[in-house]
Amino acid sequence: MELSEKKATLSFSDGSPSVEFPVHKGTVGPDVIDIRKLYGQTGMFTYDPGFMATAACESGITYIDGDKGQLMYRGYPIDQLAQKCDFMDVCYLILNGELPNAEQKQEFDSLVTNHTMVQEQMQHFLRGFRPDAHPMAILTGLVGALSAFYHDSTDITNPHHRHVSAIRLIAKLPTLVAMAYKYSLGQPFIYPKNDLSYTGNFLRMMFATPCEDYKVNEVVERALDRIFILHADHEQNASTSTVRLCGSSGTNPFAAIAAGVACLWGPAHGGANEACLNMLEELQANGGIDKVGEFMEKVKDKNSGVRLMGFGHRVYKNYDPRAKLMQETCKEVLEALGLENDPLFKLAMELERIALEDPYFVERKLYPNVDFYSGIVQRAIGIPTSLFTAIFALARTVGWIAQWNEMLSDPDYKIGRPRQLYVGPTQRDVPAQR
Repeated sequence: MELSEKKATLSFSDGSPSVEFPVHKGTVGPDVIDIRKLYGQTGMFTYDPGFMATAACESGITYIDGDKGQLMYRGYPIDQLAQKCDFMDVCYLILNGELPNAEQKQEFDSLVTNHTMVQEQMQHFLRGFRPDAHPMAILTGLVGALSAFYHDSTDITNPHHRHVSAIRLIAKLPTLVAMAYKYSLGQPFIYPKNDLSYTGNFLRMMFATPCEDYKVNEVVERALDRIFILHADHEQNASTSTVRLCGSSGTNPFAAIAAGVACLWGPAHGGANEACLNMLEELQANGGIDKVGEFMEKVKDKNSGVRLMGFGHRVYKNYDPRAKLMQETCKEVLEALGLENDPLFKLAMELERIALEDPYFVERKLYPNVDFYSGIVQRAIGIPTSLFTAIFALARTVGWIAQWNEMLSDPDYKIGRPRQLYVGPTQRDVPAQR
């Protein structure tokens, strides 16, 4: 963080003395006004519901320019990473700040691969859940429970412990997600195999059975790997902020990541692709592509209660850079699996065409986001809708743990403690007789 030459001056209409605040510059993006001394100097707080204009931390991991539709991990554009790297490359980059060379890549891949198994007692813990429980309910419990099984690496003041925890979380999330899926089916758990890639291993644990192995399709493997890359981190979103806030209390990394999993579950966040696919399936059941125009008119009517899922984004005011990559991936998967005529994909394309041409959507910059296509890809692969958000959590774990570690390494970090504007009753006495 670099101090700017300019300063910000806060003046008051009642004649109170003006107050100056320093301004800091990042490497790119908006400058920030440092208001840490605001309360001490004025007796006032700022009011910013939803943190629309508040920078709660400094970070060197991910940069987003919503107006330009730009997303970078450690300075590398997301489209280049998705086209030239695999998920393990991106994990290494997010954790360490640089892409790995050949030797570092081999060592990192081996380290993660050798931590994919989970403590055998985790199976007994898992069996305490109802088989029809939502996978995110199960995953929230399993991730939090890791601290009970791997408490040898929970000293957050020890950089080595933090590194071990990071590797364990990245390595074990695919195993836990696959276990949650198998449990819901009543099928035996499939152990990981060290001769497969990270993503290939996950696919096998999901779809193999003891009586029939699963042959990994390279196109499918690459498509899912790309989904992981596109979801690896996304700056200070709701779940990442939750991980940071939870972690700021000094809790162990497994508890902090479990908090992120719980936050991600919400339909306004990680559950968006599940909501998007549900919307497409409902539209298909009610007339399909012939009813798209009528549906879009209802979307434009605020009194209809109809929402267009998978379009627009809190940050992006341009085309989500991840959506274009996901659209291409979607076409590749459907072609490889012989599903080119998939009605939901055709429906999605027609929705996108109308949204990109209709002035109502263009003026409001409601472009397709990454969730719009990722649900179709996962559905084609055979992943059930209920598991979509768990897949998201699997991919986002590396971002969460990197953000958590970055926060703990910051000498200025403090426990998170937002302020409030109190609007309740003033002090009053309890009546003498009640």
